[in-house]
Amino acid sequence: MFKDGILKGKRILITGGGTGLGKEIAARYLALGAELWLAGRRGPVLEETAKELMSKHGGSVRAHAVDIRDAAAVDAMVQRIWDESGPLTGLVNNAAGNFISPTKDLTPNGFNAIANIVFHGTFYVTQAVGKRWIDGKHKGSVLSILVTWVHTGSPYVVPSAMSKAGLHVMTKSLAVEWGRYGIRLNAIAPGPFPTEGAAKRLRPEKGTFEDTTQMNPMKRIGKMEELQNLATFLMADGCEWLTGETIGLDGGGYLATGSGAYFAQLDKMSDADWDNARAMIKAQNDKDRAGRTA
Repeated sequence: MFKDGILKGKRILITGGGTGLGKEIAARYLALGAELWLAGRRGPVLEETAKELMSKHGGSVRAHAVDIRDAAAVDAMVQRIWDESGPLTGLVNNAAGNFISPTKDLTPNGFNAIANIVFHGTFYVTQAVGKRWIDGKHKGSVLSILVTWVHTGSPYVVPSAMSKAGLHVMTKSLAVEWGRYGIRLNAIAPGPFPTEGAAKRLRPEKGTFEDTTQMNPMKRIGKMEELQNLATFLMADGCEWLTGETIGLDGGGYLATGSGAYFAQLDKMSDADWDNARAMIKAQNDKDRAGRTA
């Protein structure tokens, strides 16, 4: 779909780049010639991903273990990139967290676990990169990975819906404020794509999104190359007048049913079902936490 080397000369930071959608986007960017930095909390996972991608595609991938909830640590990481390699040309805000829960059962810590990563952390990274672009008179492109719930809202994932909606508004707001500097901000709102982390936190009882296809106008879930292709288009040169947009990539799913309809199915879960779901989500979180300290 894209000519070889279309991203050559691009220097792109991807948050949450060690796994899931971030890793898939990184693979395509690297194959098309970009120089990459992957950021996330799990250093060993990032290093393993960097080695895997370079062994397959060549190029340069560097890993930065950082907790984006820490504004000072984020600023230090971005300054390190500038000092070691020069200014970035692109940023992919992919780092996120989510889990299903009745909102009445959320604790402040549970809410903040999502909001501090998705809402606060993404702003910290965007501001740290953007202010350096402005000070150095560099153009740049920001791509944020959102959800279709920014348009519809959604039950049972309220912290994520609130936080992602904030980033949807940030995309529109900064597209106007920073447009005069040649800085673009756009976002993708994917529907269900097959990643392990999302499935185990949003569909813990099934571990897959396959059973949602009957609600989709195209009767399927997303193919990873479709997300990779749109992410490449939004980061490549050639359409610099496109800014401030959140593009849904879900086969018309939210237009047909509303994203709320998907999670509204959870109304059928009993208290015992919720207890089981919480146990499975906790097990996945414990596994991920062990990976950060390995």
